[in-house]
Amino acid sequence: MWIPMRQKSSGGRRPKKKIYHRVHELDRVMDLQKKPSLIQQLKSIIQSQKHQTLFLRNLEKQVGFVHKWNIMAVIEKYPTIFYVGGGGDRTPPFVTLTEKAEKIANEEAEARMLMEPILVKNLRKLLMMSVDCRVPLEKIDFIQSELGLPQNFKESLIPKFPQFFSTKDVDGKAYLCLENWDSSLAVTACEERLAREGVLEPNGRQKKVRITKDGNFSGPYAFKMCFPAGFRPNMSYLEELERWHKMDFPSPYLNARRLEVADPKARKRVVAVLHELLSLTMEKRLTYPQLDAFHAEYFLPSKLLLCLIKHHGIFYITNKGARSTVFLKEAYDGSNLIDKCPLLLFNDKFVSLIGRRDTKSSCNVMPYS
Repeated sequence: MWIPMRQKSSGGRRPKKKIYHRVHELDRVMDLQKKPSLIQQLKSIIQSQKHQTLFLRNLEKQVGFVHKWNIMAVIEKYPTIFYVGGGGDRTPPFVTLTEKAEKIANEEAEARMLMEPILVKNLRKLLMMSVDCRVPLEKIDFIQSELGLPQNFKESLIPKFPQFFSTKDVDGKAYLCLENWDSSLAVTACEERLAREGVLEPNGRQKKVRITKDGNFSGPYAFKMCFPAGFRPNMSYLEELERWHKMDFPSPYLNARRLEVADPKARKRVVAVLHELLSLTMEKRLTYPQLDAFHAEYFLPSKLLLCLIKHHGIFYITNKGARSTVFLKEAYDGSNLIDKCPLLLFNDKFVSLIGRRDTKSSCNVMPYS
């Protein structure tokens, strides 16, 4: 992806174009998820049917005319997961899960149970970061699957925790509101990583910061950098980056109304907010429209895309797929997500019936308390 940027030219020379370096391993993530997402979609449709059986004549009503053919190709290609029966005089053709697939599918309830405390914690953090400790329910719906929430979370999850959540009508719009602030949750994923790495000593003193060629610094206000292979920062760039890493900034959980937008510390805080938002998702990624939807709630900058591009050591934007997707780079080792929550581990186990396994990350569990 070429990002043209205006630069001051001297002597009538033509300004150069800056290159946005691709990370092919993260582009590949979008290709690798296509078939598993179709498999999971069909599984969910089958399980939603009264007798766990879907008549093929009703498939178009469920997914649409065009998408139907992609689903049909999946049914034909993976007989280890989907069984097709009927077609005689009395029974129309239908698809259901094979015995082996159904056995694994029954484990989803346990995975959902393990997910519940994680989801409650993440929803509370999501609300705590917003300026009014509330977010429109339609925006939660917009990222529902990325957070790992069940489709009926408004009826099945929210009412179970009245001490944490409430739904209120504000100017004719339904909002999910925070009932109680918990300062123990106002800790970012970045701060948790720094604590695990021992960057902060027990007495609270900062360890000496060392410059490295990959742009990483050991300090309490530093972000982990993952520059693409083709990017070669010079010394002046690294020195400027070091100053940025050392600069302290307000917590993403501090109300943004108190901050001056033009303040460099406030701009660095925006990076922390984006980092935290992506960290709260299951796969540490959101589409660009999903991120931009939270513009008002988190005081995101008007030039959000430029902010993401500027901090390309932290975020990566891919145009693979239907929409541009923003990745948190440190969460991936190549094309593999490093830490996985119980629901993703279950999804991997189900999809492994097709014979493809995620060898690097299938045994890692997301480190939530």
